[in-house]
Amino acid sequence: MLTKRIVPCLDVRNRKVTKGVKFQNNIDLGDPIEMAVAYSDGGADELVFYDITASAERRPIDIDMVKEIGKVVHIPFAVGGGIENLDDMYRVLLAGAEKVSVNSLAVRNPNVIAEGARIFGAQCIVLGMDPVKVDDHTKYPSGYEITTRGFRERTGMDALEWAKRAQDLGAGEIVVNSVDADGTRAGFELTLTKLISTSVGVPVVASGGAGTPQHLIDVFKLAHADAGIVASMTHTGDYTIAGIKKELDAAGVPVRKKW
Repeated sequence: MLTKRIVPCLDVRNRKVTKGVKFQNNIDLGDPIEMAVAYSDGGADELVFYDITASAERRPIDIDMVKEIGKVVHIPFAVGGGIENLDDMYRVLLAGAEKVSVNSLAVRNPNVIAEGARIFGAQCIVLGMDPVKVDDHTKYPSGYEITTRGFRERTGMDALEWAKRAQDLGAGEIVVNSVDADGTRAGFELTLTKLISTSVGVPVVASGGAGTPQHLIDVFKLAHADAGIVASMTHTGDYTIAGIKKELDAAGVPVRKKW
């Protein structure tokens, strides 16, 4: 049986890990390199780094930071934010990342998913999506609209349709980051996560809302996610990766055991 992955997410702004609620009111929490090492040594299965202001500021990702991370962690990691073309993907992978996450770029130029998968392999290309709940189910059958540039722009795209299209283009993984749940620590967006995870054939990563180990148990058992992203609940020290995995194991969720 495939194990479920616990993936700490480090949102980075000005070389500091930062966290907000629903993409707003961010506060700085620490050094990304130090936190990456702690998570790598502490049992995390993977890491993901988002340069959260790169796309909004129309600047490239901090490639020197990616290189530093690649030198000190011993688990796979993905990088997103500020990826504008295939050359950026190549630079990120060459710097040590195993995966590249595209979000705003993929909406503007969906073919970059296909080209990235063709050149680097589908396993390297992650679609990050920031869906928000909407009332118009006629225009948005899933009930969720895709947003970009850190929830700054609406796209008019239905979340489930976009997930299916991205898979067809060659995305090897899809991260469903609920804008409504982001940073709330009130639980994952189970409805949309389940809708996507049962409609596509690639791994689906739940993101936004993790606050307790039970939230992870729920998203794995009820929404069939392949991985769960954590941030606030572990960044603050309220929970450890090892502690979360022990609770998942006790609940019958298969995890890689390192404690």
